[in-house]
Amino acid sequence: MKLDDLQIVLVETSHPGNIGATARAMKNMGLCHLTLVAPRCGIDETAIARASGALDILDACRRVDTLPEAVAESELVIGSSARPRSLGWPELTPRRMADMLGECADGQRASLVFGRERSGLSNEELQFCHYTVKIPTAPDYSSLNLAMAVQLLAYEIFVRLQQENQPPMDVPREPKASAGELEGYFEHLEQVLVTTGFLDPAQPRHMMKRLRRLYQRIGLTRNEVNILRGILSSVQKYRKS
Repeated sequence: MKLDDLQIVLVETSHPGNIGATARAMKNMGLCHLTLVAPRCGIDETAIARASGALDILDACRRVDTLPEAVAESELVIGSSARPRSLGWPELTPRRMADMLGECADGQRASLVFGRERSGLSNEELQFCHYTVKIPTAPDYSSLNLAMAVQLLAYEIFVRLQQENQPPMDVPREPKASAGELEGYFEHLEQVLVTTGFLDPAQPRHMMKRLRRLYQRIGLTRNEVNILRGILSSVQKYRKS
């Protein structure tokens, strides 16, 4: 993939300086697409000062209301997370994350998502990510500034994509399903599971979370998602008849 195929997504950022510093970190590493999800602050003089010349990124940044909207067109979504979760998510090291992005074909869109300064990404938001990435730190002090985390991961990506003599990448024969298409499938799947009685909406436990993990790990193509939804539609028609 190319650097232009990757967007940085910040969720509910509360300090304008962090937005500006993120823009600067991105420009250092050749990234230009920034998306803000429901920001808790505006782009003010502090953000502009911290951007230190990366005003083009601030001027062009996109603002959306929800994370699904931000990543709807991405075929690979990776969330930055440092907190342990009760239900583990496929976790990458920064280097493996960069390798995975480097193995993507040119034009395959990807998102690298960062959460709030204080609490990071919620468990619900991680459901929209195919993988998480954790930056290793000293165990007695793991706190990283938001822009610092962006800089570290962007550096790994920049180095990987700038490597010479990269092995040729196999261009997928079929386009990967976007996050938006996967979300439509998950909603359709949940409807059918509830209708058939397989899933009790009053006590869903972790069923849908586990199914999300399964399908996101596989890496479905757009055609495969259409086939699966066709199967679900046939089940619905059968029950009606």
